[in-house]
Amino acid sequence: MDTLFLARSQFAFTSIFHFFFIPLTLGLSIFTAILETAYVRTGKKKYRQLTKFWGTLFLINFAVGVVTGIVMEFQFGMNWSNYARFVGDIFGVPLAVETLLAFFVESTFLGLWVFGWDRLPKPLHAACIWIVAFGSTMSAFWILVANSFMQSPTGYTMATGATRPELVDIMALLFNHNVWQQFPHVLAGGIVTAGFLVIAISSWQLSKGTTERNAFESSLKFGAIFAFIGTILVILAGHSQMQNLLKTQPMKVAAAEALWESENPASFSLFTIGDEEGLKDVFSIRVPKLLSFLAYNSFEGEVRGIKNLQKEYELQYGPGNYMPSIVTAYWSFRFMAGSGALMLFIALLALYKVIKESYTFSPLVGALLFWSMLLPWIANSSGWILAEMGRQPWIVFGLLKTEEGISPATVVSSTELMISLALFVTLYAALAVTDLLLMKKYASAGIESGEHTLN
Repeated sequence: MDTLFLARSQFAFTSIFHFFFIPLTLGLSIFTAILETAYVRTGKKKYRQLTKFWGTLFLINFAVGVVTGIVMEFQFGMNWSNYARFVGDIFGVPLAVETLLAFFVESTFLGLWVFGWDRLPKPLHAACIWIVAFGSTMSAFWILVANSFMQSPTGYTMATGATRPELVDIMALLFNHNVWQQFPHVLAGGIVTAGFLVIAISSWQLSKGTTERNAFESSLKFGAIFAFIGTILVILAGHSQMQNLLKTQPMKVAAAEALWESENPASFSLFTIGDEEGLKDVFSIRVPKLLSFLAYNSFEGEVRGIKNLQKEYELQYGPGNYMPSIVTAYWSFRFMAGSGALMLFIALLALYKVIKESYTFSPLVGALLFWSMLLPWIANSSGWILAEMGRQPWIVFGLLKTEEGISPATVVSSTELMISLALFVTLYAALAVTDLLLMKKYASAGIESGEHTLN
């Protein structure tokens, strides 16, 4: 099989699997810190119990996330050595800071938090989990600094005769406009992921008639508020990010809308079946002017189409195909946006139930609240698929194509890639099963599970 396809498949699998754990780690660290702060302020035992309960689930998720993340670092040197050589002077800086500062801070204070119960003063112990949450957030920030260079290169120079970019302005890298579009979106995505897991497990515990009812009612209250705030933030951040993409990666927006020709005003696709080879619609239902409104907050405004952008890129970058997979971009966007709409509905439903202090659920409502925990994972994964696949054929936009970034076939063969891909799939499947079983075990055990684990 083609080495490029295998290398891309392996990186896609490992990165998507790793990202299953990142948003939950990010969100649960903040949620756990909020609960412990409530315990410190009120002295109520239920908040201590809930802190330990959700802290246990956070620790399980954190451990698996660390293991899967380590593998990704080696991917750059193994399968993508040409890419690593090309961006090494720039990409290495944020990755090194993430490891040496953010991850070390996170890990150190997590250890103090785990082993510091009843040994550290309450405020100091709570400060430890807040520092863990800060470390998780900074870890995400530095990773996004690196990724944003791939999306929108800045802060570099290409010296005469140079074959790779060199970093000349670290502040330009840090204040890359793409970072400050992506970072709020990812942070809000973490809050949403944690919020809906809390809603799911709390409502499930209440539905099955737990003896720890008072604690899980409070847990549901916190979870509903957390999920609602996170959903509003993720929608607003996503909207802002889409408007930014029109300036930096308009082809990604055009592909996500299957917009073949430039339009002013531009229509929004509700459902499209397209002929990707012929670059035309087979069947389409569109809302007139809506895409222009989403793009410019006005019912007037041009959104450039795929055909027009292809011609522009050929003039700018030379002959070639500059269109990503339209079907992938189109449907990944709809899975992401559709999940967001459902999350808003369910967050409002959960918020309504807690405001009314109605903690009994019909089978339908109970099922909606429980299975809603899957929606953030669908949205997070499809969002990253759109972000990375919609950028193709570039691995570093405008500077390096994906096909130019892989390791030479003489270094890594297709056979080696197939074997390592099979091993990764097997190993990660085992990790996934282990993680799910542990999460299920401690979530089912209830409050006491956290008390025993973190004592």
